[in-house]
Parts: sequence; structure tokens; C-alpha cells
Amino acid sequence: MRSLRAGHHLAIAAVALGAAAGQAQLNTCLAAAPAIPGMSEPLPAGPFRYRAGEGQDIQVTVLARLTSPYAMAFLPNGDMLITQRTGELKLMPRGTTELRNVPGGPQAIAPPVPAGVHGYMGLALHPRFAQNGFIYLAYTRPQQEGSKSRTIAIARARYADGALHDTRDVFVGEGLGGPTTVAMTADGKLWIGTTEGGGAQDTTWLGGKILRLNDDGTVPADNPFVGREGYRPEIYSIGHRTALGLYVHPVTGELWEAEMGPNGGDEINVIKAGRNYGWPIVSLGRSYPGPWQASSGEPLHTGYELPLVYWTPSISVAGLSFYLGDAFPKWKGNLFVGGVRYGEIPGTGRVDRIVVNDKLEEMRRESLLTDLHQRIRDVKPGPDGLIYIATDEEQGAILRMEPVR
Repeated sequence: MRSLRAGHHLAIAAVALGAAAGQAQLNTCLAAAPAIPGMSEPLPAGPFRYRAGEGQDIQVTVLARLTSPYAMAFLPNGDMLITQRTGELKLMPRGTTELRNVPGGPQAIAPPVPAGVHGYMGLALHPRFAQNGFIYLAYTRPQQEGSKSRTIAIARARYADGALHDTRDVFVGEGLGGPTTVAMTADGKLWIGTTEGGGAQDTTWLGGKILRLNDDGTVPADNPFVGREGYRPEIYSIGHRTALGLYVHPVTGELWEAEMGPNGGDEINVIKAGRNYGWPIVSLGRSYPGPWQASSGEPLHTGYELPLVYWTPSISVAGLSFYLGDAFPKWKGNLFVGGVRYGEIPGTGRVDRIVVNDKLEEMRRESLLTDLHQRIRDVKPGPDGLIYIATDEEQGAILRMEPVR
């Protein structure tokens, strides 16, 4: 923002001069002002250095550049898989910055036609990936072959030799739209977070829910609403607005969700069977015109799950993860959350580092990488103990965060 403030002061000086020469001087100075990285030009390679919380010095480097990376997952050998909103899947072999196309994935409807559609989205590995090679990929597909209407689907494929094989859909939504995220728990269950579409409290509709399926897409017999009239058996919890991130806590095994609120009210939730997370009845955010989305009075909270962490104003929370590596020992157990918020100035996202106690209650938080002006779509710890970040930009990138030695 320094260059913008400088331009403001120069404009005042030009008015004082009140002459063509003054205006010419103003134009020359503005033209010479440095562009803000990540807004009007691609990010430079870095490294970008910071003094972060807990006395940790860090540096961030651009590893690779690609259009709109969405989700990252590490294979057992340390290779990284990356989905893109363009409907592509990339492989970055461990120890390199090379990006390889991974063929064999599902055919997605991807940007720029129609605008705003997410081609490939969430990505998860089966807990027995070493034996079966299964990955799960959320994507936008035609509702019917040759149709312009679309829905959300989850494809399962077997990854081998740099390609996907035996790709098939294990879940197809019924007119669902918007971002979709997936996760796999150690028991082999597939979890899907959906966008509400106006029906977060409608138990006959799969939008605005966390769904739980077997790894082949069938419904587990122990789901909380199985056999209950008026409820879809796939539903595990209800009352969600837009689930942009799901992550399984590496110690407790609990499923954590990053949920985007309206104008404020972003949430981090722990997902529990059969619970109602309130949207749109209960919210800690304001509606876009300004008034509170819903009453936050205590009586309305009865029967609803409240978030563990929330943001007002919103940062549009996206991917999340817990850090348990050794490279940042003072950050062990911290929660990392990406933000994709667009403001009046595009690309005002960030990474938030949240310190939690033994009861997983928030103690404090720190915003990182705000000066890069990037939409942070995903943040994941790597097997090397470093932290990897995906920037959802047209000129996007995979970043690596490491300690300054």
C-alpha cells in the first residue's frame, strides 16, 4: 500500500503546482512507483523473509508457477499432487520444481466457461493408498452428457506410473454447485463438504452438509440419519454455508472444517455426528448489506454447534491443516488456515497461524504473507517438515515456507 499512499501525496503536490509541468511530474513519478507483487505482476521468486511469531524467522520461496492451484496432497514417496480450477491435475516430484501433467482424470467443466466454476477442487488419498493407489477428486461435471447444466461429483481413481486409471464417480450430486472439498479418515470413510445452495437446514437436500460415505460411495450403516424419515442417509451434519476445507487432525482423528461465512463469520468447526452448525439461523457474520446475518443471542444457540475459531471481518477461509513437524518446533500443534478474500484491491488473502491449547481452544493468532496479496487456497505441511502453500491466482504458484537457518 506504500505506493498508493505515495501517489496520494503526489496528487496533492500536483494540485499545488497547478500547472501542466506539475501534472507531468506527477505522471512520471507514478509511472516509476514499484508495482505491488502479486497484484499487477507475478510474484518474484523470492525468498521473502519475515520475523514471525514465537521469535521464528521464516522465508518463503516460489517453487512453481501454474494457473489456479486448488488443493495439494503428498504421496507416500514425498511427491506432491496438485489440483487446478482449470480441470487439470499436476505432479511435482519430490525434490524438484518440475510440474508434470497427470492424465486420466474425469472430464470437468472448467473456467473460463462458465465463469466462476471450479473444475478440479478437493483432493484426498485413501488411507491404504500404498496398497490400492486410490485418490478422490472433487470436480464440476455436466449434469447430463451434452448438457449445459452442471453438478458436483467425486471421482475415485487409481494412481500409478504418473497417471490415473480406472477413474469412476463414487458420488454425483443432484444439482449441487459451488466449491466442494473432500477428506478421508483412517477408517476408510470418505467425507464431502458441500455448498448450501439455499438449503443448509433442508434434510432432504445434500447442499450445506457434511456427507459421510464408504470408500466406494455407498452409505455407511452407522451414519446418524440412516433410516430416519425426511433425512438423506448420506448426511453426517447439517447447517453449513460453504465448506472450503476439511482436514483430519493427525493426533485426535477428528474432522475439522473451514467454513466461509458471509460478510464476516468465517468458522473453524469440529464435525460431530448428527449436529446442526446453525447456518443460516445462527451466524457470527453480517449479511452483505451490513446487518447481522442472524441473532447471536444465547437462546438461539441452544441446539446448535458454535465454532471453535471465527473471523469478523471475513478472510474467506479455505484450506486448513495442523503442523506437527520438526522444522518449526515452536509452531508444533498450531492450526494453519488459508484465506482467499477479495477486497476492493484484488488478492488480499493471507495465511493465519492459530495457537491452540491442549483443549484445542484458540489462544492467539498471527496473519502471515499479507504483503504478497495472494488468494491462499491451501496450506499443507510436507513430509520434510516444511509448509507448502497454493495461491489461487490466474498467475498462481506453489510456495514453500521454511525457517531461516
